[in-house]
Amino acid sequence: MKRSVIFMVKNMNIGGTEKALLNMISEMSEDRYDITILMMEEKGEFLKHIPPYVEVEVLKGFSKIKRMINHPPKQTAISLLKEGSILKSFSFSYFYFLSKIFRNKDIYLRHLAKYIRYDNKEYDIAVAYAGPMDFISYFILNKVAATKKIQWIHFDVTKIGFNPVHALKSYREFNKIFVVSKESQQKLKEILPNISHKIFLFPNVISKNIIHDMAERGSGFQDGFNGIRLLTVGRLSREKGQDLIIKVLAKLKAKGTHVRWYCIGEGIDRKNYEKLIEHYGLCEDFILMGAKANPYPYMKDCDIYIQPSRHEGFCITLAEAICFNKPIISTKFSGAYEQLVPEKKGVIIDFDEDQLEEMILKKIKELKNYQIEYVQF
Repeated sequence: MKRSVIFMVKNMNIGGTEKALLNMISEMSEDRYDITILMMEEKGEFLKHIPPYVEVEVLKGFSKIKRMINHPPKQTAISLLKEGSILKSFSFSYFYFLSKIFRNKDIYLRHLAKYIRYDNKEYDIAVAYAGPMDFISYFILNKVAATKKIQWIHFDVTKIGFNPVHALKSYREFNKIFVVSKESQQKLKEILPNISHKIFLFPNVISKNIIHDMAERGSGFQDGFNGIRLLTVGRLSREKGQDLIIKVLAKLKAKGTHVRWYCIGEGIDRKNYEKLIEHYGLCEDFILMGAKANPYPYMKDCDIYIQPSRHEGFCITLAEAICFNKPIISTKFSGAYEQLVPEKKGVIIDFDEDQLEEMILKKIKELKNYQIEYVQF
């Protein structure tokens, strides 16, 4: 008999969490599981990669509370007033401050959930997959009927403004809490010792065969550049560290290094990075390529892959880059040492401009020496 499983996510934008979900679903037998993906909003490039046998559901009414979740409370209340929604602004502010006074975020989340229409079904397993995200956790616990409920944590909880008091109240209601790296597991157990028995390691799943197959389907770099190609893949946001690599590239170019840095990904900090690129005069050397559902041809073709994240849970783009046996440089974050065997699969450094510049120059030198030896052979 099939088991029914529902995974709740925000959307299916191109990102590590969404990709990890697709990878895991691809490993789940269609004969054993009835799978549903419940999205807060129906958007994202990965929508078309959801297998046809997976049922897709979307929350009805999420547009009414989207800004209440995504924007600061003061900004939301003011914008509602400007639109003439006086009662809605007052109601939102009242429940928000009530939750602050009683230190119970569920008061606020319960108010938001009233705007949602959801045709409830019963499942064997319900998963708050895009975690930690308070609304998704609340919705799975209180609005979805299931025999077992799982919270999935994809981030380093010490780096994202994690509220342990609220988390303990919420997470103790789940049957299990999955984290994606050993280091993240240990940190969460230290923060929430009362429920440490519920916290389990469940690394993100990748399929090397699928990755290599997709790498052969794309065309890779087409710009005719004959220097060293550096590649970084990740959402354009502060935690992914693209601001660091723009500055490092400026130092490399100042030394006359014949390199070009390609950055695959999209995000809220694109405009900030565009200004930074222009400031350093790198418009032809630092290429923002946008989001790509298939980054693997570029991983296959690059000379050095660099992961400059400030923090991660389990960095799925790093795991994918490892599949191509390229020189890899990564900053220190949760899970990095679990994925990279130093000096075998890659090098791990501090989040530091000078260290990264020095390591890139070292790897370029190694590449050139290898090419000379290869020609002589």
